[in-house]
Amino acid sequence: MSTADTNVVKLADLPKPQDFRLSETEREDILHEISQYPEARAASIEALKIAQRRLGWVPDAAIAEVATLLGVSTAELDGVATFYNLIYRQPVGRHVITICDSVACYLTGYEATRDALIETLGIQPGQTTADGRFTLLPICCLGACDHGPVLMIGEDTHLDVTPDTVPAMLEAYE
Repeated sequence: MSTADTNVVKLADLPKPQDFRLSETEREDILHEISQYPEARAASIEALKIAQRRLGWVPDAAIAEVATLLGVSTAELDGVATFYNLIYRQPVGRHVITICDSVACYLTGYEATRDALIETLGIQPGQTTADGRFTLLPICCLGACDHGPVLMIGEDTHLDVTPDTVPAMLEAYE
């Protein structure tokens, strides 16, 4: 087993809370979002974000509860959750790193930046560090094509990232 393998948390091995229940505050926040739209289903993404805040991902039990509030089927809401790439359907690290792998970023140094992340974190894309600190995920576009390579750590966007800036950038995230 390589050193990198010892740094990896297998997401499938983490417990999945089958008894997840929305808190009263989460329920109120979702109902508030629903009130902002002419149709409840239009609040699907915002409702999923609210459900995701607590655990950092959306378990099946949360899908069922949110679907009931929205008046949609669990299959329909799961379709939204799995389509929207910032809703996570399995456990992720405390900080999710999304690195743009679009053509624009590819042409401006994506591969070297990705490799620096892999080396620094000791994981491959789609994996989480053993300490649960970071998950590394590719994403098709972050909308800052004139500043590639681009990545996000949580909600923070980092522009013009180079392999040399990766270690210091990651240190800022405990």
